[in-house]
Amino acid sequence: MAENRNRLLNQYKEEIVPALMKEKGYKNVNEVPAIDKIVLNMRFGDIKDNSKSISGAVKELEALCGQKAILTVAKKSVANFKLREGQTIGAMVTLRGKRMYEFLDKLISIALPRVRDFRGISSKSFDGRGNYSVGIKEHIIFPEVSYELVEKVRGFDVSIVTTAKSDDEARALLVKLGMPFKN
Repeated sequence: MAENRNRLLNQYKEEIVPALMKEKGYKNVNEVPAIDKIVLNMRFGDIKDNSKSISGAVKELEALCGQKAILTVAKKSVANFKLREGQTIGAMVTLRGKRMYEFLDKLISIALPRVRDFRGISSKSFDGRGNYSVGIKEHIIFPEVSYELVEKVRGFDVSIVTTAKSDDEARALLVKLGMPFKN
């Protein structure tokens, strides 16, 4: 079972690193780009005051990644958004190590293909430093979330932080990992 859970990590070490070294001409294994961390961020725009709904949304986010979420609070008060300083406005999770690869494997092989009319994700969401971000509109595409127990369908952001020095290196890494980019 543990072998199956670390499928993407083993594939990275055994197949992707040698392929990238040959393709890009890296002389050292440490030059090959790797994924440093994955950050999941969910915002609570509509349930700022309802603590029961916030705890339900946080539990769903924690079920997705298997790790405890941190609540984020507003740093400033903004009257136009009816927002007060210190008010809970979202939750985030930072994944590293084996959990990071498990989540990425689940995202690529299970969740994204379940999206309605899926034709691939944009390859233009790189930040110029080798990091990639994608927005997930419905969190119910993950098998851990039971549709019957969901109060409201929510979206969240996934930021994949890599050690790549450029967007091209990061794109090559993510393509080798199986990220379904549009052409």
